[in-house]
Amino acid sequence: MRDPAEILDLAYKRAVENTEKPIVEQKEILDRIQYISRLRNNRSGVRFILACSLAKSHRPEIDIRKPYTEIGTADSYSGRHYDEGFVTAFVNTHNLPCNSTTAFLTPAFRNIDYTLTTNVNIVGRPKRMYQEILLLLDDVHSQRISADDLLAEVIRQLLILRDEQTQQIAQLLEGLQKEEGDVTLSAEDIVTLIEGHLRFPNSSRLPVLIVAAAYNAAELYLRERVLPLESHNAADVQTGSIGDLQITLIDDNNIITSYEMKNRNVTINDIDRALQKIADKNIENYIFITTEETEKVVRDYALGVYSQTGIEIVILDCVSFLRHYLHLFYRLRMKFLEEYQKLLLKEPESSVSHSLKQAFLAMRRAAESR
Repeated sequence: MRDPAEILDLAYKRAVENTEKPIVEQKEILDRIQYISRLRNNRSGVRFILACSLAKSHRPEIDIRKPYTEIGTADSYSGRHYDEGFVTAFVNTHNLPCNSTTAFLTPAFRNIDYTLTTNVNIVGRPKRMYQEILLLLDDVHSQRISADDLLAEVIRQLLILRDEQTQQIAQLLEGLQKEEGDVTLSAEDIVTLIEGHLRFPNSSRLPVLIVAAAYNAAELYLRERVLPLESHNAADVQTGSIGDLQITLIDDNNIITSYEMKNRNVTINDIDRALQKIADKNIENYIFITTEETEKVVRDYALGVYSQTGIEIVILDCVSFLRHYLHLFYRLRMKFLEEYQKLLLKEPESSVSHSLKQAFLAMRRAAESR
């Protein structure tokens, strides 16, 4: 029996060798694969198909429509096992435009204990994606396409999409470089640019990048540094992190300041949970960065923490934090912008979408052109 990692490598080689010509010839099936693989607003579907087709390639005796052991039949299997055990490493190695975490924990694919036939109604958006997934599983089950061909064609589509996105970013960066020279934005120009970027959908990762870029730009002045960023989807309990961003002295590994980002109101419960996390740590500051207003009762509660614990709990508005920082370190404002852009482009698709990266580069070019 072939190893799943070996099956993925062979499928990858087939995809690379056939970038100009589809592996799947049936137009109706190819259209389904293209739709799922290139769908921008829901990337869980393509990862789901990768895991299921890999499982079927690895164990031909299973029913590809039964990727849940809860179904309880001899031909059912754990799609999540293949997803987490093999697809994750493969996607990361080849930088494919997929979610960085398993598709089987997304709401639509969770808690299923029945066969995914074409008449099943999976609740999720867009509805068409789930319908096309069920049809693809049925195509394999009915032997209209092999699992090997499906796996290779999905990887081929992801490689094409990855290269297109890389080229688009390269063109935008080239356009920016042409605009550069003596172009320097004011602090308020940069605030307006970042504030506009924060208004885009699915931008919850951006406050982390804003604060990280601020520390990176001023590291030599602050004598403090940011520890490497954890995955956007990773929970603190899994990573051992204290908050979303951890700050140490430049020549020390002991965490002195921790940041937690909220795209909602900070509550008293949030503060209590933070205090539980740092109870036995030498944290001096625990700072909430929020995009929403904070009630006075919550601010007053945070103020009272220091007298009881010796730890400062601070709640800051994201844009106000940035505005003050850029005026305090006025000569570093363009360095901050470069650091933000660098961190933004480095983020995986699951944290910051390609469209969000495109939007920032286009907005920056427009700002610098003015």
